[in-house]
Amino acid sequence: MASFDTASKKRVETNPQDFVDLCFRFDTKNITVQEVITPEQPHVEMHQADTLIKALLDDREVLIHFEFQTTDSFDPEMPLRMAGYIIRSIEIHRLPVYSNVIYLRPDAGVNDPGKFEQNLENHNISIEYQVFRLIEIDGQQILDLKPVGLIPFTPLMKHDPDIDDVEWLRKCVQTADSMDVRNKTEYLGSLVILGNLIYDSQLIIDIIGEETMQQPSVVEYVAPQAREQGRQQGLEQGLEQGLEQGAQESTRKLILETLSFRLEIDDVQTFKSKLDTIDELQLLEELFTSALQVDSPDEFMQQLNRVST
Repeated sequence: MASFDTASKKRVETNPQDFVDLCFRFDTKNITVQEVITPEQPHVEMHQADTLIKALLDDREVLIHFEFQTTDSFDPEMPLRMAGYIIRSIEIHRLPVYSNVIYLRPDAGVNDPGKFEQNLENHNISIEYQVFRLIEIDGQQILDLKPVGLIPFTPLMKHDPDIDDVEWLRKCVQTADSMDVRNKTEYLGSLVILGNLIYDSQLIIDIIGEETMQQPSVVEYVAPQAREQGRQQGLEQGLEQGLEQGAQESTRKLILETLSFRLEIDDVQTFKSKLDTIDELQLLEELFTSALQVDSPDEFMQQLNRVST
């Protein structure tokens, strides 16, 4: 989950108040963020909480905890994981905790009960947390409220069924581009990375190219993230072959996207057929670097012919 996790945490670190407001469903004005707590390096046997935000709620210090999940957790199951996070946070910080899990994929979290329970006579335990499934959140409401930190997540949210997916994605990109943020490239890059959970990344980048002036820089930002994502996807499959193939495919795709944007090439199939014959990841990464630097299609073709022979 590496790149999705990183993109999610970055949005919390940059705009923590928006996530605090989400925790309370935009229904309180008496809470103010103090700091985002960076977790210490976890022990090997111990999972570490994704994000902790210290805040003042009616003049009382509290912690707001968020976990980001792309899929369901089975080992351990999410209720047990959340119970562990909550108890460890209370033990370390000695503050009350408002705990939340955000499921990014539409099919994840359906059966999460939002609590851990142990039912034993005289030894009952019940620990509750809040479950947010993005597919159940009204995306148009978020676009209207414009919480900067949450806008990159809107492609994953519920939208009006009268609007098709591409039109909805375009609305999300338009709103994101209208936000006053310090690093627009990174911001739109987060939308690409998160949106890629359900949309093809090329479609997202194409729409960004049509709606903004950021497309080349966004491609360059997303590239290393996507390469890591390909590696991580293979790792999660538990197969060395999947690890390598995921990284190869991501890198080939990024090479073609970069050439298309930088050199305004309409047809990249000539390059694709040759790239598909290259299986060594190091060579593909060298070609990606070349795609960022060359000044013409012919120059890249020379590099490609050199590598593929």
